[in-house]
Amino acid sequence: MLRQPLIGVTTYLTRARWGAAWDLPAALLPASYAQHVQRAGGLAVQLPPDEPATAGNLVRRLDGLVLAGGEDLDPVLYGEQPHPRAGVPVPERDAWELALLGAALERGVPVLGICRGMQLMNVHAGGSLCQHLPDEVGHEDHNPAVGTFTDHLIKPEPDSRLGRLLPEPCDVATHHHQSVSRLGDGLVATARAEDGTIEALERPGDLFAVGVQWHPEARDDLRLMRALVEAASAA
Repeated sequence: MLRQPLIGVTTYLTRARWGAAWDLPAALLPASYAQHVQRAGGLAVQLPPDEPATAGNLVRRLDGLVLAGGEDLDPVLYGEQPHPRAGVPVPERDAWELALLGAALERGVPVLGICRGMQLMNVHAGGSLCQHLPDEVGHEDHNPAVGTFTDHLIKPEPDSRLGRLLPEPCDVATHHHQSVSRLGDGLVATARAEDGTIEALERPGDLFAVGVQWHPEARDDLRLMRALVEAASAA
């Protein structure tokens, strides 16, 4: 039997309630992330925030990395003041995931960034974010209702890694109010929504380093996760 690659998935760090009485700080993640990795052929392990200095030691034990969705990044990371509609940042998570991403890129570990994860990839490369997308596009179709995903069309760039995986325009599950503004150094935009919003980016080259603004784990399409798992197996 072929060895299944170990795919690390980052987590939220937040307060949560469960059971009869528990109400405590928790590192948590929607089960759909792990299930998506497992269905794509990988072994999933959650990566709660830790000291950034330990990121390199942890990444050495991984075959692939998924930067999960979640809270807004701290705008201080890209030199801006917070927008009135920006969420409360979680600096511990920001610092941890930036360190994980840096270690993964340095060691050649394949990376898939999802929603916040794509935005983190852009900020890590020196890019910036639009802190409230409706201000730019004039509608709320990217985040129309709290707690739900809404499908909208994206158009991949054919001459890209993403375009080879998703060769045709397709509907994707979206839930975000921020987006890429200034693209980071060394990154290329590889898909856009009909309103021009950047919906995917990647680092050209042999390393699988792809970010998508949508949530593939919220739907049945396994093409992106299978590509990450295959890249992790090959690495």
